[in-house]
Amino acid sequence: MELLQFVVDDALILIPVLMIFGKLLKQTPWLSDWVIPYILLAAGIILTGMLLGFSFSSFIQGVLVTGAAVFGHQLIRQTQKGKKAGFHVRQKRN
Repeated sequence: MELLQFVVDDALILIPVLMIFGKLLKQTPWLSDWVIPYILLAAGIILTGMLLGFSFSSFIQGVLVTGAAVFGHQLIRQTQKGKKAGFHVRQKRN
């Protein structure tokens, strides 16, 4: 099941917007990293409400676009980490 099939077409534009906003927040020296997803969630819900009208459906869309943005960012970041490590699979220790 693909996450993006649940996001309405009008809200898709918010995914890269939130990714860029998250990148800007990451460069803010006084802001802790753990706060960034919460700020993005609030921004995603507000921006989706402004775009689609404030309703329960737009709230859900805001959560979905934020999830897609954060998930997309993590995919890129973890792939870059794996690339640096040579894509070696680490064995778990017991």
